[in-house]
Amino acid sequence: MGGWRNLFPKVNDFVYIQVASVDKNEVNKECKSRIADIEEESFLIEVPMDMKSGQSKRLFLGDELSVYFLTEGGIKHYFNTYVLGFADDVVKLIRIRKPEPESITKIQRRDFLRVVAELEIAVKLKDNTRFLAYTDDVGGGGVSYLTDENYNLSEGDTLECWLLVPYKTGTIEHVPFEAEVVRSKKLESGRWITMLKYLSISDFERQKLIRYCFERQFDFKNR
Repeated sequence: MGGWRNLFPKVNDFVYIQVASVDKNEVNKECKSRIADIEEESFLIEVPMDMKSGQSKRLFLGDELSVYFLTEGGIKHYFNTYVLGFADDVVKLIRIRKPEPESITKIQRRDFLRVVAELEIAVKLKDNTRFLAYTDDVGGGGVSYLTDENYNLSEGDTLECWLLVPYKTGTIEHVPFEAEVVRSKKLESGRWITMLKYLSISDFERQKLIRYCFERQFDFKNR
């Protein structure tokens, strides 16, 4: 294990972060942060700063992150993680999950915690049109759903949504959120796929989705 331990970034090391989003502009923004403290199952990092604008980047509970740090010789080591919570020291710190050592790679993996899932979603448009659809995938940053018509949706439209989330325990949760349309396109099948990013979702509700995604990911791995 000693060799693995050396692979983790150390206190005061810089880490470079991209936040998962269905919005391509957001995904490509790189932020810089620093490891402030290391706990048994998490890292505490400083509030990240956007590398181009120098502005601080606000992170939310459940945000998924692609992180890399540099080891001797300037080699990048990547891992995917998510925001577990926050801590107040002299400055505000963000707690992110420590990755499994074997998941740290020299190649950036784009498979953020987004799982293929057919969940029932209720959608309400600005003009009060309501319809039910089924998701194509679900993640910590947004969802995609399939419908037979487009409902005249265009990029930037805001929707009110309720997602039905079933867990392995048999319980079913309703997760309400407000979302923005990132893209809506017609598939070869004639159906429409609409990609949404969360605009307004409570930390509590987002955690429900993250939990569901982890359950699903675990299922896929164990098949």
